Amino acid sequence: MSVPVLRTLSPLEARVLGVLIEKAATVPDTYPLSLNALVAGCNQKTAREPTMELRDDEVLATIDALKALSLVFEVGGARVIKYEHNLGRVLAAPGAAVALLAVLMLRGPQTVAELRQNSERLHRFADLSSVEGFLDEQAIKGRVVKLAKAPGEREARWAHLLCGEPVLPVAMRGVPGSGGSDTVALSELAAIKAEQARLAAEVAVLKALVLRLAGELGVAADETTPASN
Repeated sequence: MSVPVLRTLSPLEARVLGVLIEKAATVPDTYPLSLNALVAGCNQKTAREPTMELRDDEVLATIDALKALSLVFEVGGARVIKYEHNLGRVLAAPGAAVALLAVLMLRGPQTVAELRQNSERLHRFADLSSVEGFLDEQAIKGRVVKLAKAPGEREARWAHLLCGEPVLPVAMRGVPGSGGSDTVALSELAAIKAEQARLAAEVAVLKALVLRLAGELGVAADETTPASN
């Protein structure tokens, strides 16, 4: 399913975007965010799945990559440079949909009831059917997907597709129709997530370096990428 951004986002890019969207609603007096505030929001231990330990240079490289997609803008302040998101305009999505995407990017797969509760500070939905309506609309556009129910769960969960196919919770692996395989150990899943985050950070740093060098050389960024056979 295609997503109307230039490419699939990395987990770090989704985390930065989610934090900017969240803080725009929850701490409007200090938004746009400084680098320090953004790093702190990315590394927050509560309301984050998975938790991350990102460095300033990793977040800066991620910001550069998002700026290239027009998903983040830099705001020059008197003393400190700050950053704001532009996801709603890029996706042509209403605020309610952006709030749901932010919660999914920050917290992982959620039920409709969880989404309504966890997005309350970002957007107040009248009822569960309102949440479902926006989810259905975003599903048609290829931005979210409804997962199969895990064993023992009464409600299905939703996940975003901005980073490609979602990494399913351990309990859902092997569920018919979920796309999962055999159940994996928690330690294995944690190791996979950590490696994925590390590789994504390295790729983001390399992309930012290529863009910076291309700018210094006066070469278009796409000209630095070898053509595929």
